[in-house]
Amino acid sequence: MAFQKAVKGTALIGGGAIATVFGLSQFSQYRNKHGAFVHVQAAEAVTVPIKDHFPTREQQIRALQTTGEFDVLIIGGGATGCGCALDAVTRGLKTALLERDDFSSGTSSRSTKLIHGGVRYLQKAIMKLDLEQYRMVKEALEERAHLLEIAPHLSAPLPIMLPVYKWWQLPYYWFGIKLYDIVAGSQCLKSSYVLSKTRALEHFPMLRKDKLVGAIVYYDGQHNDARMNLAIALTAARYGAATANYAEVLRLLKRRDPASGQERVCGVRCRDGLTGQEFDVKAKCVINATGPFTDSVRKMDDQEVPNICQPSAGVHIVMPGYYSPDNMGLLDPATSDGRVIFFLPWEKMTIAGTTDSPTDVTSHPIPTEEDINFILNEVRNYLSVDVEVRRGDVLAAWSGIRPLVTDPNSKDTQSISRNHVVTVSDSGLVTIAGGKWTTYRAMAQDAIDAAIQAHDLKAGSSKTIGLQLQGAEDWSPTLYIRLVQDYGLESEVAQHLASTYGDKAFEVAKIAQVTGKRWPVVGKRLVSEFPYIEAEVVYGVKEYARTAVDMISRRTRLAFLNVQAAEEALPRIVDIMGKELNWSEQKKKEELETAKKFLYYEMGYKVKSDQLTDSSEISLAPADIERYKKRFHMFDKDKKGFITILDVQRVLESISVQIAENTLHDILNEVDLNKNGQVELNEFLQLMSAIQKGHVSGSRLAVLMKTAEENLRVVIPVDRSGGGL
Repeated sequence: MAFQKAVKGTALIGGGAIATVFGLSQFSQYRNKHGAFVHVQAAEAVTVPIKDHFPTREQQIRALQTTGEFDVLIIGGGATGCGCALDAVTRGLKTALLERDDFSSGTSSRSTKLIHGGVRYLQKAIMKLDLEQYRMVKEALEERAHLLEIAPHLSAPLPIMLPVYKWWQLPYYWFGIKLYDIVAGSQCLKSSYVLSKTRALEHFPMLRKDKLVGAIVYYDGQHNDARMNLAIALTAARYGAATANYAEVLRLLKRRDPASGQERVCGVRCRDGLTGQEFDVKAKCVINATGPFTDSVRKMDDQEVPNICQPSAGVHIVMPGYYSPDNMGLLDPATSDGRVIFFLPWEKMTIAGTTDSPTDVTSHPIPTEEDINFILNEVRNYLSVDVEVRRGDVLAAWSGIRPLVTDPNSKDTQSISRNHVVTVSDSGLVTIAGGKWTTYRAMAQDAIDAAIQAHDLKAGSSKTIGLQLQGAEDWSPTLYIRLVQDYGLESEVAQHLASTYGDKAFEVAKIAQVTGKRWPVVGKRLVSEFPYIEAEVVYGVKEYARTAVDMISRRTRLAFLNVQAAEEALPRIVDIMGKELNWSEQKKKEELETAKKFLYYEMGYKVKSDQLTDSSEISLAPADIERYKKRFHMFDKDKKGFITILDVQRVLESISVQIAENTLHDILNEVDLNKNGQVELNEFLQLMSAIQKGHVSGSRLAVLMKTAEENLRVVIPVDRSGGGL
């Protein structure tokens, strides 16, 4: 405690002068310009009526086909594209949006889930006296406050701990974090503070104790990124924007301007990805908001234009919730290679990332084993030796492509711009690129401002400051209690629905199926350990979900939380969607296979099979080998060298345990590496070796066989234990 006071005193006297001159002068300017940010909202000036419900996808396609000419047509359904649509339509502009895949199917659903200004960017701004980075942080902090205000059901402040292991770093980091608070000004979520070693361990008990000096805690925001993106899209649709997912732009349409003689972009030729039908959509202005695919659309306009996008891949992993406290994140400010790693609670799990490496642009980025292990090693550096960080505890992994850009209007066209860039081509194509999730609204405002100026559109200023998103209007922190009381939902399910759909949660609850149990009265879960219910699949179809991948990754977040749970839920999801969308049996089979392929490659399931293959090394001590052989032969009474479902059933009957045959098939299939319908001794030893190394966790067969060996006369749990990839 004495050290804390000394540090604060030193920082206030020595570094405080710099903070006062630099920070408070900016704060004064901020207050003068933005003091009424919350109280006087541009949203109050919106004159466009909002519908009670958003149109169906079929109605949206018809609007795209039958409208003579839109004022603005946006290509791209990520956060920025949907933000552009909402900004344009609330200004009274006739607006359309086309997305080749699903809303938020790209980078916008694969983020760190933070709404933040960027502590590391502020550090660089101060160290390098970089005014551009300072302005970017300042803008992001303003937008952070805005985003938390307009969608409180999908976002919340999150305390993040920065552990300190050297005495001299404590005043250094404290000064930087305090400056972060000051730059935020009146939009500071909560003031940062210093913790002693003892208090830091109370808040984050799994933290490495050795050489820990103390910690600094600051606040940023966190959100459900894909659902936030969808909320923006649905809000735009309710205001009248013709938005459509699975509508691919094939080429730009152009006409010759009679006054200048130049060719001008006047619309697009697009294809409905669900029906294959092609049609033209005319517009006075076309906006390119395609993130990593920015250059592909720019080259539709001009084949000779140089690339401005320099894509960077960021990998994240998800681990069980016990790796972090429920309400405290962790920041590793200096990893072994100079990157920053966040370690955050999210949806009752733990998310860790991100990496940062050059990549090619692709619609299907794949996480690599190298990146996953890098993150795990960094996590090990900060967690107590009592916590075994196991490769097998990785429940999901994904890669997102960050669209870093160079500014073609800058003198130094090779320099990466950390801020967003708006350009207008000679033919009138407006491109908005770069930036970050947090600043999507400001990016959209700048893009629409540029479109209005370049195309002489008749519209006023942006109306999106303070404009509440879908589900926010009547939401309150206690809304879930009404769901429990009025509908008989489980408390966990009700909390999930309220935090996902906001005040629209009642619409989901109304269509929830009766369980037939005393409690809960309604709400059949898709999988036992997650609060997603079957009614969400029906409602997800209304929210424009058209594939099983849409449902497991963006309407629910199962694929991002646990790929095995997502795979387990898939058959039921496909059945429900099949009824809603009139799928044939062949279509249902195709959807199932496509979704499994998505989980296998893009969500890290492949690395599960890579951890345990028929060529996996067996690294067991002789005594362990003998012990596991004895356990195996308890099931293989006939010394065949393998066990089948019949062998397992026989042993289970002897200890009065019954397990459904299809469940047993799944349990054995997890270990049947050569897929011949049986588990051989070598496969079992490979499994036990992988478990010892931490490469595999939660194997149901391993638990079942150990329990049987101990001859426990209890029901053996066969639900997935939460073991990961």
